[in-house]
Amino acid sequence: MFLTELLGLKVFDLKGRRIGVVKDAAIVPLVDPVRIDRFLIGSGSAWFKVRYDQVRSISLDGIFLRDEILTPHHSDEYMLRVVRDLLDQQIIDAHGRKVVRVTDLTFEIRQEGEYQVLWVLDVDVGIRSVLRRLARGIIPPTWIRKLQARIPPRSIRWEYCNILEPDPQRRLRLNISNKLLEGMHPADLADIVEDLGPADREAIFENIDSEVAADALSEVDPDIQASILESLETEKAADIVEEMAPDEAADILAGLEEETSHDILEEMEHEPKSEVSELMEFDEDTAGGMMNTEYVALPEPSTVADAITALKTNEELLESLNTIFLVDSFERLTGAVPLARLFLHEGATPLRELAAETLIEVPVTEHQEQITELFDKYNLLALPVVDTQHRLAGVITADDVISVLRQK
Repeated sequence: MFLTELLGLKVFDLKGRRIGVVKDAAIVPLVDPVRIDRFLIGSGSAWFKVRYDQVRSISLDGIFLRDEILTPHHSDEYMLRVVRDLLDQQIIDAHGRKVVRVTDLTFEIRQEGEYQVLWVLDVDVGIRSVLRRLARGIIPPTWIRKLQARIPPRSIRWEYCNILEPDPQRRLRLNISNKLLEGMHPADLADIVEDLGPADREAIFENIDSEVAADALSEVDPDIQASILESLETEKAADIVEEMAPDEAADILAGLEEETSHDILEEMEHEPKSEVSELMEFDEDTAGGMMNTEYVALPEPSTVADAITALKTNEELLESLNTIFLVDSFERLTGAVPLARLFLHEGATPLRELAAETLIEVPVTEHQEQITELFDKYNLLALPVVDTQHRLAGVITADDVISVLRQK
């Protein structure tokens, strides 16, 4: 049965007398996230509630009750009403990784003992559901079903739907989970966020895991990044920024209002706050403004075994790490070892024997145009940045350069 067929369906008492029509239906997620728990029945100006276990049968002929205990409809803060809260509203299709608008719902009629219940199967978003909406009340439901038979269905399984609810208190009452969003690729989540309005963006970032939020925020358009952080509570914004790479965090904070940026920095823990503050002192179009301070550097005498140990203790960097740097006792850069070479040599092999023959580096003041030329000329994946004393200050990676080029 479709929601368009359920709405306006006649409701009959034990003697077969009509007592009203269906105006809405509700799920109570805390009780069951799939089953229709209540039917809201309109009779004149009054609305009544009918529980799912009061229904004997449901069909296109109507809803026939098992008892006649009707209660007036009042508060419904724990209910997700399918007409008011879902129909024509935007939801997230986590499986298809996009934002869609609900045009109908598909239910399954199930027999449970002496009564029948409705289970939500799909959210409908295609032309078939539009046809049902347009023809509702004009053509009998059985005819509509025949007309739509030739149109391919477009729907989303209910378990893949993430409901947008900006009110955090109501999210708790409705038990709305973010597990589907947190399992998505950050780039896909970023695309979804960019398609939403400000209130829905804020609701997502306020409620998802801070690490997931940080990964997604780094993929979002810079203008939207700023609006999201400015809309969040300072503590939550700081939690998210702490999880970001220091260079990305510095870039985002530099684009905020000075007062907002200062408040977020003050809320951050000491170590990430210190790194981000230092990076914010550099002009964004210089090597210092582009570099990341997350890298692995080892003393010159280190071996392959030492490098493997260092990699194990910096597991969070492995996705983007491709080079290990060597420094002397004064932290001055002396060499760069491609990560792949580690796996071709014994553990006792000195790293300096595996270092690249030509060490390419730039000062923190180098302009980004020169940096992009170096990446292009030497096919670099990582470029070390040194300060005025030739100490390793940070690393520019290929994705940093790509981000610069995308903004041009």
